[in-house]
Amino acid sequence: MEKMKVLFISQEIAPYLPESEISEIGRYLPQGIQERGKEIRTFMPRFGCVNERRNQLHEVIRLSGMNLVINDNDHPLIIKVASIQAARMQVYFIDNEDYFQRKFATVNDEGAEFDDNDERAIFFARGVLETVIKLRWSPDIIHCHGWFTGMVPLFVKNTYKDNPLFANAKIIYSVYNDQFNTPLNSNMAAKIAEDGIDINEISVINEPTFVNLSKLAIDYSDATIKGSETINPDLEEYMKGSKKPYLDFQTKENYIDSYFDFYNTF
Repeated sequence: MEKMKVLFISQEIAPYLPESEISEIGRYLPQGIQERGKEIRTFMPRFGCVNERRNQLHEVIRLSGMNLVINDNDHPLIIKVASIQAARMQVYFIDNEDYFQRKFATVNDEGAEFDDNDERAIFFARGVLETVIKLRWSPDIIHCHGWFTGMVPLFVKNTYKDNPLFANAKIIYSVYNDQFNTPLNSNMAAKIAEDGIDINEISVINEPTFVNLSKLAIDYSDATIKGSETINPDLEEYMKGSKKPYLDFQTKENYIDSYFDFYNTF
């Protein structure tokens, strides 16, 4: 029997970014799932605060080279890769000079969100999926971690729905306590509609707040996980009310086994 293939998409992975709830799960969950016999691929943004030299990132020329059009502008997609030797795990990085060269992740040195975080999240989501297509790798599970991955479920179920590589993929979206304060660009829905998506289907992000973006991701996912012990109560209620498979918060001691069992229910 062919191994189950799990695609992990995370906005943070240690040691490339500082330790946090998401970055630790991004680091140890793929390793744990791989050690339990699944085949994995792992992606994150190549934020400018990722030290390329220390972490030995290098560009994968055969995967780079295409342009993604966002808001009528071409943005070159650059793919880099690094290895976590202790985990026998590769991490793919989505990079672009316009979006990821600044020395911070999603907020500036004064803590204010970047004005183009909407486009950065769109570029990241599409960049991951285009790279998976180039890899000719068909995931059974796509597990998204953090709001920055929130466009992935929509694109898989809409823009890329006719691609056979994603035909049988089940999408799991983990909701964390990683709320941003300032709504994303008010034209976000129109920018996404450029990818052939009916703007009426994404009306929830006419006001692209953290809660509304998360609701959109939940709507297009097949299952959800409560990633933090405490999350936005509106979202927790929304996840449970969706009637989709739901996994409650799991502690550091047992989340890998619990997630592994959850994957096997699909």
